[in-house]
Amino acid sequence: MQDLNDMLYFAEVVERGGFAAAGRALGIPKSRLSRRVSELESQLGVRLLHRTTRKLSLTDVGEAYLRHCQAVRESAQAAADAVAQVQTEPRGTLRVSCPVTIAQSVLGELMPAFLARYPLVRVEMLVSNRVVNLVEEGVDVGLRVRESVEGSASMVVKRLDRTRQVLVASPDLLARHGTPRTLADLSRIDSVAMTAADGKAAWNLIGPGGARETVQHQPRYVADDLLTLKFAVLAGTGLGWLPDYMCEDELRQGRLVRVLPDWTTPQGIFHAVFPSRRGLAPAVRKFLDFLEETASGKP
Repeated sequence: MQDLNDMLYFAEVVERGGFAAAGRALGIPKSRLSRRVSELESQLGVRLLHRTTRKLSLTDVGEAYLRHCQAVRESAQAAADAVAQVQTEPRGTLRVSCPVTIAQSVLGELMPAFLARYPLVRVEMLVSNRVVNLVEEGVDVGLRVRESVEGSASMVVKRLDRTRQVLVASPDLLARHGTPRTLADLSRIDSVAMTAADGKAAWNLIGPGGARETVQHQPRYVADDLLTLKFAVLAGTGLGWLPDYMCEDELRQGRLVRVLPDWTTPQGIFHAVFPSRRGLAPAVRKFLDFLEETASGKP
């Protein structure tokens, strides 16, 4: 295949009227430029230029070849311009993975605003609680909530916020069973949980002064989805731990009541992971900036 640089050199020589002028414009020695054009002619097997001591002129085939060289140069410039535009204006497809609860409670409300702000970006969101391999599955950004980010060592991590859970119950449940005052009181109240082995579950709690306690309980209702559990708590099925961002409205409205507020579970870190900072597409960069701007304080 022909060296596209030689085609560019040939066009510059013709348009600037000689090797010396073209060499100055390109920053290439005149002798090297002359040699490259001669090699191009040898490769093509035709003479492109008539050379005299005073001027250059195109052969018939050289004139036809020049038009193609100019077209290649214009296409290359158009390609460079397209890349430059993509580097400055967010566009294209952004693939995001997100846990179910974050999608339902936080991101679902935020994404329309992001899409309205960047109309040339389209988003494909994978909503799943499984661990997504970003590289293998072609995902640009993964959103996660973990107690630690050490397991994301192979990824770039952008911390967005901290999450905490609160123990909540409906006023109706507390009216039936009474409001617990101590951890021991929890054993007499129905509960809900995401998991239970052999019908039993445990809450690992942190209390005043950093005290740590484990509360064993037998949940009446088990579901591995927090929104499902929230509906059960609101209905008075049992008390349970929910992320504060999932129930702040219900707490403010009095539809839920916080129980034992001095106790909590270990905080989680809401963060984004992505494969590399190098060559980060504008759409990805703007999405990360948008999350930092809008999601802080949400989860």
